[in-house]
Amino acid sequence: MNVKDHIPAISVRNLSKTYGHGRSAVTALKDVNLAVFPGEVVGLLGPSGSGKTTLLQCLGAILDPSGGKISLTGETLYENGWRNKDRRALRRDHIGFIFQRPYLIPFMDARDNIAFPPMLQGKPNKAARRRADELLALLEVAHRADARIEALSGGEQQRVAIARALANDPPVILADEPTAPLDSQRALIVMKLLQQTARQARTAIIVVTHDDNIIPLFERIYRLRDGILHEERGEGREMPSPAAAT
Repeated sequence: MNVKDHIPAISVRNLSKTYGHGRSAVTALKDVNLAVFPGEVVGLLGPSGSGKTTLLQCLGAILDPSGGKISLTGETLYENGWRNKDRRALRRDHIGFIFQRPYLIPFMDARDNIAFPPMLQGKPNKAARRRADELLALLEVAHRADARIEALSGGEQQRVAIARALANDPPVILADEPTAPLDSQRALIVMKLLQQTARQARTAIIVVTHDDNIIPLFERIYRLRDGILHEERGEGREMPSPAAAT
């Protein structure tokens, strides 16, 4: 195991978030603590309104916490304010996002959708496209590199979206209900891809989900209720190997 694997890819201590002020104030997060290590895929569960989206947006430097500390690979990101004032660059360079829908750029082919974030980072076009080709091969869609987005199947689009999230080698990926629009077989395929990605890229992945089919696959689970986070030991079932989606 790499020495860096002992340092959480992302961690929070006593994180809180309150909306509003005075008598109308609503506390969405109460002294939340978590740590996710390189190569881990953990589940973030909880009923609607429990604070999952608020927590994910704080972790993704989208929302300002009200208190506490957020660290990324041992470096403090937030404590009494953001240490990095350019949060757009922070998200672009260090945090990958996967959503329910792929949100790919329709007028670009698969390769350029993946190469675009590194280009924004300042990487030369040739190097960015070479990195895109590596990720397409990793996710077994290299043969679709030149295809426009409308020509890709739903499963292929999801793989391209995962590759895009990895393009800048972020230590953390935040996946918000990535299997919600998928049937059970495709949901298992996406989870297998995320697990493979975490292991191979040493990326920490936090998956927000309500999908009962994938919950048994997590070795660790964080469950939110009324803004309070509890850690649970998951079942960690062995990942089945369904046929690849077309």
